[in-house]
Amino acid sequence: MDGSLDHVATTAVDLTDGDAFLTVDISDALSERDWVKFTVHSKTSMSEFTKGEFSVIRLHEEFRNLTKEEFNKMKQELEAEYLATFKKTVAMHETFLCRLAAHPVFRFDRNLHIFLEFDKELNVRGKNKKEKLAEIWSSFHKSGDELLLGNTLKDVDEFFENERNFILDYQNQLRDSTIKSDKMILLQKYLADNYIKISQGMTELSSLNDADLAGFLVKVAEALEKMRRIDGRVASDQDLKLADTLRYHMRDTNAAKDLLYRRLRCLANYENANKNLEKARTRNREVNVAENLQTEACQRFENISAKAKDELKLLRTRRVAAFQKSLTELAELELKHSKAHAQMLRTTISALKADL
Repeated sequence: MDGSLDHVATTAVDLTDGDAFLTVDISDALSERDWVKFTVHSKTSMSEFTKGEFSVIRLHEEFRNLTKEEFNKMKQELEAEYLATFKKTVAMHETFLCRLAAHPVFRFDRNLHIFLEFDKELNVRGKNKKEKLAEIWSSFHKSGDELLLGNTLKDVDEFFENERNFILDYQNQLRDSTIKSDKMILLQKYLADNYIKISQGMTELSSLNDADLAGFLVKVAEALEKMRRIDGRVASDQDLKLADTLRYHMRDTNAAKDLLYRRLRCLANYENANKNLEKARTRNREVNVAENLQTEACQRFENISAKAKDELKLLRTRRVAAFQKSLTELAELELKHSKAHAQMLRTTISALKADL
């Protein structure tokens, strides 16, 4: 499919840090046969950039050069067969960039600065088979280690223990809601498809009857075709504003769970370092080495605990704001489609009455 989409950005992110700000939006997108091109527009007063305003063209694959964990949460279909899928792709890529620009650490990342400012192709390569296999093996190892730590290690901080219990329950609720919303959207699409079949049947039937009835059947068939288009838009909006929002936050919640696992792993390492220090003191051998390792483990645990607490609080605020925005926009769109639906039915009924 060849297509373009102008002014696809919803709201540019404006993050002020003292006098320094960084705003990012996707000002244009072009869908070609084999790829989607995004025009990434940025404004900044940060001294790390060479200019205050710049635009670059980026391919979908080049988003991989940023943060892998963030990219995996945003990955969407590239080759959109329909405009709705294309718009969804653009929206999720823009959300990805806005999230990075909003992050207190990643907004200073050199890779992001190059991505936003460098006006040539990045030539980012994909992963080879060896790297993919290593990633799969690492995922298996992490899952097993996470299960072991969750069953054998009690968190010493009540805040993180409560967050962990909430996130596990919340993720299950999100998964269930996502499955149900996907089923609802699929049924909405089936309804729109059924309008096509009924409309085609009435059009064929109109050619077999007298002129008066044929005119009636043609008008009803045209009305059904309009209903199909409206219901198709309803399904697309529900997919973008509801199902995608749920799916995105399910991945976001999974990232929070991974963060809690990494902190728990640091806690386990810290406790092991304490035990090793006690053994070293008992044996009076390599005490300095054990003390240094214990100090390093303690610092890592305290650092990740402080950062994790900030990240989890930020996630909570961002989650509420995102759901409010998406659900409000969905309600406005459905109200708009309902009004169009009602107006179309009134017009059709008036036209049918006029022919009687």
